[in-house]
Amino acid sequence: IFLLILAESCGQSEANALHKTTDHNEDNTTTILRDWLVKVQNLYHYVEWSRYQGEESPKQWSDVRYEHVMKLRQVALESAREMWADYFMLVDCDNLLTNPDVLWKLMKENKTIIAPMLESRAAYSNFWCGMTSQGYYKRTPAYIPMRKFVRKGCFAVPMVHSTFLIDLRKEASRQLAFHPPHPEYSWAFDDIIVFAFSARMADVQMFVCNKETYGHLPVPLRAHNTLQDEADSFLHSLLEVNVRNPPVMPSKYIPVPRKQPDKMGFDEVFMINLKRRTDRRDRMLRTLYEQEIACKVIAAVDGKAMNISEVQALGIHMLPGYSDPYHGRPLTKGELGCFLSHYNIWKEIVERGLDTSLVIEDDLRFEIFFKRRLTNLMREVEEEGLDWDLIYIGRKRMQIDHPEKAVPNIHNLVEADYSYWTLGYMISSQGAMKLLRAEPLKRILPVDEFLPIMFNKHPVSDYMEQFETRDLKAFSAEPLLVYPTHYTGDNGYISDTETSTVWDNDKVRTDWDRARSGKTHEQAKISSEAQNSDVLQSPLDSTAREEL
Repeated sequence: IFLLILAESCGQSEANALHKTTDHNEDNTTTILRDWLVKVQNLYHYVEWSRYQGEESPKQWSDVRYEHVMKLRQVALESAREMWADYFMLVDCDNLLTNPDVLWKLMKENKTIIAPMLESRAAYSNFWCGMTSQGYYKRTPAYIPMRKFVRKGCFAVPMVHSTFLIDLRKEASRQLAFHPPHPEYSWAFDDIIVFAFSARMADVQMFVCNKETYGHLPVPLRAHNTLQDEADSFLHSLLEVNVRNPPVMPSKYIPVPRKQPDKMGFDEVFMINLKRRTDRRDRMLRTLYEQEIACKVIAAVDGKAMNISEVQALGIHMLPGYSDPYHGRPLTKGELGCFLSHYNIWKEIVERGLDTSLVIEDDLRFEIFFKRRLTNLMREVEEEGLDWDLIYIGRKRMQIDHPEKAVPNIHNLVEADYSYWTLGYMISSQGAMKLLRAEPLKRILPVDEFLPIMFNKHPVSDYMEQFETRDLKAFSAEPLLVYPTHYTGDNGYISDTETSTVWDNDKVRTDWDRARSGKTHEQAKISSEAQNSDVLQSPLDSTAREEL
C-alpha cells in the first residue's frame, strides 16, 4: 500500500529518484520491496536500495540502531546532492500520503524544510510546537489548534519528522546533516533530534503545513508492544484513511495473498445496508475483509420507499404519545425502515436458532485492535458464565449523571444505562426472542428508544408502561469498539433515518438544519462527559488510549 501511495503522491517520473532501505524484518518485506523495485526501476531516474542485518530484535532501539538510521538517511541525502537533485523528500514507510499533489504543494511553499501535517487516531502528528532546552518534546497551547485545523497555514516549528521535504536549491541546505551529529551536539542520541539540531545550527527554520489534509500516520507504540500490535495499528490507520477518502489499494506490482475471513466465534455477523447506499456497502465490505471478518449483508428496509398501505399491511402502529425528544416530531420513514431492518434480523436469529450474533450498521468506524478486543471480551463473557441478552459495542450513552456499573471479573464491560444508536451490538437468541415477544410493531418507536425500554432504563415512564415485560439483560463494551463515521453537523453527514419524512405523511419533511440543532450540541456534551472510570481495563485498551 505504501508503495502505491508513494508512486501516486510523489510521481513516477524519470525526473525522480528512489532510495529505499529496509531493516528489522521478520516477514517477507525484503523480498516484496526488491521485487517491486525490479518492476518499477525503468519508471525512475535512479533506484537504490539497501538492507540492515545487525538487529538483535525488531523492537530494540539502541544507540547503534539510531546511528545506523542516521547514516542511511545521510547516504540518501548525499546521493541526492551528488545527482544534483532539486529536492529531497524523506518518507517513513508507515506514513500514508493521501493527497496526490502533496509534493507539488510543498514545493510551492518555497521553504528549505517543510512537512505536510499528518493526522493520526490521537493528538500525535509529525511535528512539535515546543522543545525543551535539552531537545525533548514540550507541550504548548499552540499545538492542538494546528493539529485540529483550527489554525491553518504554514507554521514555523522546532521539529518536523517522519515525512518532510528539503529544498536542495537553497544555500543553507548544504549545512544540513543527519550524521554525524553537529560538533556542539549534546542532546539525546535520537535521529530526529539530531537533525533538528543540525537545522538550528544551519539557521534553517522548519515548517509544517496544514492547509489541506495530506495523509495519516500511526501512533508509535511502546517497547513492550508486539509486531502484531504494530501491524494492527498500521491497519487501523489505513481503515481511517478509507473513511473519508477513496480506497487505498496495494500497488499493482505486488501480489497480495488472500485473507481468510471468519465470524469471530459468532454464529452470524449481520451488516445492515440500504441497497441504494453502495458507497457505504463497498467501504464496509473492504473494511471487514481487511480485518478478516466475514459477514452477511442484510438489505435494509428502505422506509422512504414505503407507502401507507404497506405500513398498514404490516400491522404497524406508532407508540401513543411518542415524539422525538430533540425536535418534537413523530417517527420518520427512515426510522421506521431502520426499526424493521433490525426487527427482521431478530426474526432470522430465532428462525435459524443462532445462539450469538453480531449486528453492525454500515456507517461506522472501528477502534484499533477491534477484532482482538471483541474476541477477548466474548471469551471472558463466556468464561465468566454471564447471562446476557444484548451487548452494545457502539452507542451514544445518554445518562451521564453517574457511572454505569462495571461487571465484576470481566474487562471492559458495564451494565448499559439509557443509550442511543444501534451502530453495533451482540445479541443472543434469548435476547432476540424477548424483543420479538414484546410485539413492538403494534406500538413502534425508533429502535434505539425501544431497546432501553426493554432493559428498563428509558427515562419516559409513559413509554415503558406500554411494554409489560422489560427484562432484557443489556450490557455495553467500555470503552466502545465502534463509532460513527460522521457526527451530526460534520461535513459529509447524511442520515438515512432522520433526513426523511414523517412516517404517515410524505408532505412533512424532517431534514432541518443540523448545524443549528440542539442535537448537535447535546452530542458534543455526551461525547466529553459520558465516561466510565471504574471498569477493568485490558492491556490492549491501555495501548489504544495512549496519546504521545
